[in-house]
Amino acid sequence: MAGPLLETKLHVPALRRALVTRPRLSDRLNRADEQTLILVSAPAGFGKTTVLTEWLAEPSANGRSLAWLSLDQRDNDPTLFWTYLVAALDTASNGLGAEALATLRSPQSSTEDFLTTLINELQGGQDRFTLVLDDYHVIESQDVQEGLVFLVENLPAQLQLVIASRADPALPLPRLRARGRLLEIRAADLRFTLEEAAAYFNGVMGLRLTEQDIAALEGRAEGWIAALQLAALSMQGRVDVAGFIAGFAGDDRYIVDYLAEEVLQRQPDDVRNFLLQTSILNRLNGQLCDAVTGQNTGRAMLESLDRGNLFVVPLDDRRWWYRYHHLFADVLLARLMIEQTGRIHELHERASLWHEQDGDIPEAVRHSLAAKDFERAADLIELAIPAMRKDRQEATLSRWLEALPGELIHARPGLGVAYAGALLASGELTGVDARLKEAEQSAGTTAEGGDAGNLTGSIAIYRAAQALAVGDTAGAMTQATTALGLVGKDDHLERGAASGLLAVGHWTRGELGVAYGLWSDSYSNLERAGHHSDMLGCSIALADIRITQGWLRDAMAIYARGLEVAGRHPAQTLRGTADMHVGMSMLLLERGELDVARQHLVTSRKLGEDAALPQNPYRSRVAMARVLQAEGDVSGALEQLDEAERLYVGDFFPEVRPVAAVRARTWISHGRTSDALRWARERGISAQDELSYLHEFEHITLARALLAQDSMEPSEESAGRAVGLLDRLLRAAEEDGRTGTVVELLVLLALAHYKEADDGGALAALRRAVALAEPEGYVSVFVDEGEAAANLLETLAKQGNASDYVTRLLESFGAKTRKTRDHSTSAQQRLIEPLSERELQVLRLLSSELGGPEIARELLVSLNTLRTHTKNIYAKLGANNRRSAVRRAEELDLLSRKDHHINHQMW
Repeated sequence: MAGPLLETKLHVPALRRALVTRPRLSDRLNRADEQTLILVSAPAGFGKTTVLTEWLAEPSANGRSLAWLSLDQRDNDPTLFWTYLVAALDTASNGLGAEALATLRSPQSSTEDFLTTLINELQGGQDRFTLVLDDYHVIESQDVQEGLVFLVENLPAQLQLVIASRADPALPLPRLRARGRLLEIRAADLRFTLEEAAAYFNGVMGLRLTEQDIAALEGRAEGWIAALQLAALSMQGRVDVAGFIAGFAGDDRYIVDYLAEEVLQRQPDDVRNFLLQTSILNRLNGQLCDAVTGQNTGRAMLESLDRGNLFVVPLDDRRWWYRYHHLFADVLLARLMIEQTGRIHELHERASLWHEQDGDIPEAVRHSLAAKDFERAADLIELAIPAMRKDRQEATLSRWLEALPGELIHARPGLGVAYAGALLASGELTGVDARLKEAEQSAGTTAEGGDAGNLTGSIAIYRAAQALAVGDTAGAMTQATTALGLVGKDDHLERGAASGLLAVGHWTRGELGVAYGLWSDSYSNLERAGHHSDMLGCSIALADIRITQGWLRDAMAIYARGLEVAGRHPAQTLRGTADMHVGMSMLLLERGELDVARQHLVTSRKLGEDAALPQNPYRSRVAMARVLQAEGDVSGALEQLDEAERLYVGDFFPEVRPVAAVRARTWISHGRTSDALRWARERGISAQDELSYLHEFEHITLARALLAQDSMEPSEESAGRAVGLLDRLLRAAEEDGRTGTVVELLVLLALAHYKEADDGGALAALRRAVALAEPEGYVSVFVDEGEAAANLLETLAKQGNASDYVTRLLESFGAKTRKTRDHSTSAQQRLIEPLSERELQVLRLLSSELGGPEIARELLVSLNTLRTHTKNIYAKLGANNRRSAVRRAEELDLLSRKDHHINHQMW
């Protein structure tokens, strides 16, 4: 399981107390500000990490914020690798990578989706960073390597990547060289010069070697720093230094073997045994070393080794955790296998036990597997499965299970089910069915009573999820129903999962009342199970259904309850809290409270990815697109929708409001009807289709496009097709109690009749819409339809039987149109083309002290979008730079702030 991340991996290694400074290398690194990639590549023991830590310790080191990540074998799990990479960036800038990490954790997203989000986050910021990936050679995962290629090829200027590795990474290095984007520090650069070797031997180690001795050692070692360090240790206290130097020969491997033998043989037996026996550990502290060696001197021994520069590296400022120099650890392990091979399994077993007691189950599993104690490893994996599932560490779980003998998994059906779940959650459907069948076959003989029922229920839950993944709604509902009959009444987590999956099936079919009841059951079970974040996930579904049913107040109450749940956990931000704010923003938009809606979106973004569920990246962008559209920023809205579509994660929810259809509606509202009609043709949607709830939103979008087409090119065919489709949609929505949809359809029918000069039909439809909308306080569904809707409402009000609600709606129209009219009169009348509301917002910020990246962050848009707005503003004002644009705006009195109208009475 993931658990908390190891902060020591994000810690820049401390500078060694005895260090030969190497300004020639630091200077090269300081001059590499224009290079996006720095590669420090050399065999083990060439001082790659030391050179980087020396450079980064200098006050003048490139002026960028620093992020560091020390890699190890466990980071071949793609999810873990990218999680640690974002965590490293977060140490440099709090919250950086939050949205990307939410994308990473979503089941339907790809690595490219995650990296694109991360790159956009970096691009949208003002800060500049240097990210160091140390020991990258341990990464063998092709998925990780391919992801890094994508990252490197699309690195924004804000990020400089530094890779330290024993071998060249699988990156397009020739292309990067040709583009001047690569700085390479290689073994030839890292080798000690004669001057540096002399400073080390005589200055640091105090050996008083002659110039000839130093040249001989340096020549034979070819500047290999680790070999020279080992040689210096071997020469300490030796009388025949000249003889040692004369015998110092051979290639790298033999030199290491020889010098390690010399170093180890010169250590007291207790030190030697300590070094060998603790060499199995990735990280060391005193207590862990005591558990492995059976002694009680671990802390003192580590401190002594540290003082003696005996190849231990402190991993934190308190010098609590250490690791061995990797080269030295390799040598120690090789000697351990020769000298104490019979004890290796025992040592791993002791390490596993300590890590289990310390709560580090992943390391406990690693040592049990290394000890070939597969039964214990299986026990530990079973213990870890709940947290692994919760933290989405399926790749690690799969790797563990692959290491177990097949017969052990067969004998433990729970492991087989977990294996199938890990594959399913990773998007690997191949093999899922076989694992589940195997688990089913063995469950009856290895589990009894309630355990057997719960196991079979878990299998049914995974089969339901499998069916949803392939679009088999009926199959999913059958399996979920089966699971509910098998899972124990007190197994609230599994019952909550099964109820939720069954709810999705009914939701997809448009059976909203049944779906709502099942989601409520799921919520209650998850509450009893203590899965509070999953409760917030249920809240999204419950609110979505209520919105479709036209119960906006209930939906707002559901989101408010979600925030109350989050508020009960002040020690940490509950995952899903950000989603509650996004949901509230959508409801506030419908109520016409634009500024408050935007503030909720800002709050959601500030909470970051740790407070977000998988759907939040796309849902928040759809909400922001609506805000931007309401502010007149169509290009910004479309950009947000493009991002939303790319980041879409349904998380098994039915896709009842496809982002592409939302984009088509945006096109329609801004005159791009032909684009919307092309979308409908490509989607295969027509006015003659058999209707279904799943495609209802798309068919309403088509009806909007047909109405818009009729407005531009009046024809009985377009109008008739639109009205006929709307009538059929209205009947279906009324029959199934989708009142929210009914309100929208009635407004559209009123507009259709109005365009055909059928005032009676228009007013009849509008009266029904108003009657249904008034109790819930709808605003945007009327106001967004523009002048025609306002004219109809005015006619309704003049008939003398209109409510205060209609009056308030007309006031909302007035507030919206005043914003536009205020800017199209007086000063703006002197412009050839008036500024849009969004451009005026940008202009006001241009007059402030904020820089471009800060303005973009304030507006929640990318720098590219900001540049587009700025270019348009300059053209309309006849300015060629920011200062002249602000001066021209002051002349025209365009900088006075006009706040958005907020109608709190309607809430």
